[in-house]
Amino acid sequence: MRILMVEDERALAETVRRGLKNEGFVVDVAHDGVSGLLAALENPYDAILLDLMLPRMNGYDVLKELRQRKVWAPVLMLTAKDGEYDQTDAFDLGADDYLTKPFSFLVLVARIRALIRRGAPARPVVMTVGTLTLDPVNRSVRRGETVISLTAREYGLLQYLMRRHGQIVSKVEILQNVWDPAFEGADNVVEVYVSYLRRKIDAPFDLHTLATVRGMGYLLKADPTPESSPAVRSRGD
Repeated sequence: MRILMVEDERALAETVRRGLKNEGFVVDVAHDGVSGLLAALENPYDAILLDLMLPRMNGYDVLKELRQRKVWAPVLMLTAKDGEYDQTDAFDLGADDYLTKPFSFLVLVARIRALIRRGAPARPVVMTVGTLTLDPVNRSVRRGETVISLTAREYGLLQYLMRRHGQIVSKVEILQNVWDPAFEGADNVVEVYVSYLRRKIDAPFDLHTLATVRGMGYLLKADPTPESSPAVRSRGD
């Protein structure tokens, strides 16, 4: 089992490395955030021990970058900071566990083994409809290579429509799944946000993928990708 430890306290890192080696782990050590990030991107690890306060790049940014790059190895945060907000921030960015310093080596080993037994959890996968992509990890939306900026409500609406792409969804379904089952406002709010969405995902690209089906609801369909477009036949075929 291969572990990456990113820790700038060299004495602590060496002590933990020796201890984990005696427990049967193979341990790579990096002493700053940039080196740790590069190691994690270049090598498969069963778990990553990541300090929060690191030189060159802090642990939060390392973790955020790893998850954006779709590195799903379990991450155990190690830090002297023990405020609840620090823990919340780490978990929001994709940490799997959190251990404050000073810590018991036996507890550390138990936490590592538990993470490895669980394995890398299933993470959100990028949703794709034609040239439109939505990445739930970093909440980014693109049409081809163009980044599209959406409000939180527009994002929620698009995510729901992408899950149901190729199907007609009613205003009631959208209100129940994107707003709230107890929403008491007028249902024309859906029309308003569909219009907002069209202006961002269709109009700038001269596309019409988000259609209104009169009396029934809305339909999101894929635009032709370059790969799916029919080949131009040469003269004489």
